Amino acid sequence: MDIRNCRGCGRIFNYVAGPVLCQACRESLEGKFQEVKEYIRSHPGVGIPEVSKACDVEPSQIRQWLREERLEVTEDSPIFLTCEVCGAPIRCGRFCEKCKFDMTKGFKNILESNKPKEVKREPVDRENPRMRYL
Repeated sequence: MDIRNCRGCGRIFNYVAGPVLCQACRESLEGKFQEVKEYIRSHPGVGIPEVSKACDVEPSQIRQWLREERLEVTEDSPIFLTCEVCGAPIRCGRFCEKCKFDMTKGFKNILESNKPKEVKREPVDRENPRMRYL
């Protein structure tokens, strides 16, 4: 059992996984997420400061939802993030498509280089069988 204090309200709760929030604070945060999602959907072209003020949510929380790919903004939106590798503007997540492709390619190369090599065996001569000793 892992007992912790909720970062939202300070109450003690049994921590299982994810953010260190009690069930009530998680539900409240999920409600705020739905509110932000609907606000962005109904007000295209709005920025993070306006969404933060209108929905009473911290800008850092909105950026976190964008990084987690729970929210995605439209092409014409002034809200944008930057790729953590190359700094290119992106709409959601942590990496741009080019960097994702490069990382995937690098991971595949590493996996292929770590595969065990096949051992080449000599063919068995069936016409001239010999007894072998160990």
